[in-house]
Amino acid sequence: MKFVIQRDRLVQSVQDVMKAITSRTTIPILTGIKIIATDEGVSLTGSDSDISIESFIPKEEDEDVIVDIKQPGSIVIQAKFFSEIVKKLPLETVEIEVIGSFQTVIRSGKSEFNLIGLDPDEYPHLPQIEDGKVFKVPTDLLKTMIRQTVFAVSTSETRPVLTGVNWQVGNNELICIATDSHRLALRKAAIETDSDAHYNVVIPGKSLSELSKILDDTTEPIEIVITENQVLFKAKHLLFFSRLLEGNYPDTSRLIPTDSKTAITLNAKEFLHVIDRASLLAREGRNNVVKLTTVGDDLIEISSNSPEIGKVIEQIKSQLIEGEELKISFSAKYMMDALKALEDTEIHVYFTGAMRPFVIRPIHNDSILQLILPVRTY
Repeated sequence: MKFVIQRDRLVQSVQDVMKAITSRTTIPILTGIKIIATDEGVSLTGSDSDISIESFIPKEEDEDVIVDIKQPGSIVIQAKFFSEIVKKLPLETVEIEVIGSFQTVIRSGKSEFNLIGLDPDEYPHLPQIEDGKVFKVPTDLLKTMIRQTVFAVSTSETRPVLTGVNWQVGNNELICIATDSHRLALRKAAIETDSDAHYNVVIPGKSLSELSKILDDTTEPIEIVITENQVLFKAKHLLFFSRLLEGNYPDTSRLIPTDSKTAITLNAKEFLHVIDRASLLAREGRNNVVKLTTVGDDLIEISSNSPEIGKVIEQIKSQLIEGEELKISFSAKYMMDALKALEDTEIHVYFTGAMRPFVIRPIHNDSILQLILPVRTY
């Protein structure tokens, strides 16, 4: 194998596939990047057996030659060293050549590295996914949907299925739901599907976070293929595979209250800043609790009390308070996460009592909601 490649493109592809590589793998070859050079271009693959990423660098693009293939072939190179080396090479082009038994030479200018490669035939094959059930989502919408839900997945392995985001596809709609059983984030969007396509799968939160980091902010559609135990995201020159989580995701629709006893309309940004300030004294104590109390027709009081540190009280004006008076306590962190995900300036918060879950929705957008369980403080 021998080829010359633009360094910037190589560095970008290496960074992308590195997101799938972990040093904690029990399969030694998976600490490497697999490189395959063909007459079409160069592909790089990284995998930790849960996530696999393949990045393709075409021979030329827009009449610009990116790779000059002198001799096709393949090799697996230690990812940690390879990624550090290519970032620091002196020239804009890099030559990579495999000589003898997997000896790999990396040249750029007067710099030359010799790395001991591994046998590419030992590298596990990527999952074979038939292009059967495909649906498309604009890349920027997909990134937004991930950002607005993935933070609410569980970090505890006691119920592994909750460490993922539940994707429900049907009737030309994608619904993403994440919950750690103390809060829930839901986002839905209209998408292009085959009219009879129906899926209900759970994608690991970690996989979605890594995918989101790699994708560009474009309106280009990304193809999504779901099989029994894998999901494949196909972007331009990028394949991202993730295993699906096993087990049944809980029916969260029963958690979301349909009525409310108290409804508040607020400016989200202002509310976020008030919660943030109140949480300054709550961080030390048990799970960061703040209290919300309605005062009259248009005031809300946010307070926090740490016996060893002190207390904070701040009032914020509400556009509207409807229904019963209310005192409720909740995690400041959960509320701040929810408000950051909503993006909208005006929100409704619907309460059904001091110990019942409450719902936050943007005023003009019913495609997203956040739900939080209150905290008992007495």
